[in-house]
Amino acid sequence: MTAFLHHLAYDFRTGLRDKTQMLMFYLFPLFFYAMMGLLMSKVNPTFLAAMTPAMIVFAGMSSTLLALPGPVVSARENGVYRSFRINGVPAMNIVLIPMLGTILHMAICAAVIALTAGPLFGAALPLPGRELAGVGVFLATAFCLAALGMLIGVISPNTRATVLYGQALYLPSIMLSGMMIPLDMLPKVLIPAALLFPGTHSMEAFRGAVMGLPTMVSPLLAVLALLASGAIALGLSVYLFDWDSRPTGKPRAKAMAALVLLPFVAVAIWNVV
Repeated sequence: MTAFLHHLAYDFRTGLRDKTQMLMFYLFPLFFYAMMGLLMSKVNPTFLAAMTPAMIVFAGMSSTLLALPGPVVSARENGVYRSFRINGVPAMNIVLIPMLGTILHMAICAAVIALTAGPLFGAALPLPGRELAGVGVFLATAFCLAALGMLIGVISPNTRATVLYGQALYLPSIMLSGMMIPLDMLPKVLIPAALLFPGTHSMEAFRGAVMGLPTMVSPLLAVLALLASGAIALGLSVYLFDWDSRPTGKPRAKAMAALVLLPFVAVAIWNVV
């Protein structure tokens, strides 16, 4: 346990020293948050009703889907994981530590947004007594996104692929998840597609359980979908993990990574029916 904690502390400090990770963990999401607060509050005042959770989800996706996979691939290509294997470090530890380190960075950025959005921009606050629900939704979101980010790093053959896979979840989530406009304002034909992305379920959970806003998906169901997808992604990350960029063991079908969408597909079908 001591070795695990030392490794986690090292990973966390690395995120503060690395310029690229600092950009994606803090500078980019907080800059975007400031711009949205200054511009969207004037252009679309209704945005303020869900601004805080929207910016927290945005920051979380930047930290995980965009920032987490690259270092995983680089460590594998540079032989770091080979040395870990020689020294008996379990694959589960290698998967969990970057996830937990990223979640810690996400929590700091989310705290900054949550504490400043109201005073600076007049964003709506959580309903009284629902602060713990907000923490619960954040943890479910952080777990799901971090596991997905780790899985992207595990299945990507190179850093270019991490960008492609990450953007495949990142960009549609920004457009369709309800960050900019509520989900019920989307064309009906797009709603089932929107429900395939974790950002949508996170926003629905935040809107319903924390902000008291109307939702199209039960907040509890949305949280369960996030947890289920995160658990599948974590299991697949361990199962598909390669110690080397040129693995010599039995090849595994990395297309299995698509299984992480099953909980979201189930919710989409449930919502349509």
